[in-house]
Amino acid sequence: MWKNKSNGKRYIGSSENLRARFLNYLNTNYLLRNTFMYICRALFKDGYSNFSLTILEYCEVSELLIREKHYWDLFKPEYNIAQDPTAPMSGRKHSDKSKTKISDALVGNTNGFKKSQPRPEGAGSPSQAIEVTDKKNNTTTSYDSISEAARALNIPNHSIILNYILRNQQKPYKGRYTFKKL
Repeated sequence: MWKNKSNGKRYIGSSENLRARFLNYLNTNYLLRNTFMYICRALFKDGYSNFSLTILEYCEVSELLIREKHYWDLFKPEYNIAQDPTAPMSGRKHSDKSKTKISDALVGNTNGFKKSQPRPEGAGSPSQAIEVTDKKNNTTTSYDSISEAARALNIPNHSIILNYILRNQQKPYKGRYTFKKL
C-alpha cells in the first residue's frame, strides 16, 4: 500500500512479482508513461519521500485479488481508479476533456485524436476475436481482439494471451483464465 504522508490518500495493489512491480513504480519513465493512473501522477508530482510503502500481506497467487479486494474494502484507497480489482475497468470515467476529444474525433475533427484511416485491403493483421473463460467466477466473455481482452483483464502485454493461444496451453493463466480463438 502506498500512502501519501501529506494528504493520507492510499493506493492498494497486488503483484505476483513484487520486484518487477517495485521497479516499475521506482522508474520515472514508467510513471510518465502511465499518467492515467492516479498513483503514478501522485508519485511523480509529490515525490517518493512524501509516500510510505507498506506490504500488507504475503499470500498465494490464487488469493491475490481476493486479498486485494479485502484491503480495498478496508481502506477505501483514493488512488485506485477501478472500484473492484476483479473488474479492473469498473469505475473508470473519461474526463470532460477526453469526452470532447472522442466526440471531435468521431465527427472528423482532428484537433483531438487523429482520425484513423482504413487500412488498405490485406495490410496489417486483422483483430482476432477471442473468448475468455474465468474459472474462478465461472463466466465466459467474448472480446473483439486480444488487445481488448488484455486491457480488460489488466494483463500488461497482449502477447501473453497470444502466446497462450499459439502454444495451445491448457493450464489457466494465473490459475484463472483460459483463452480460445473465435
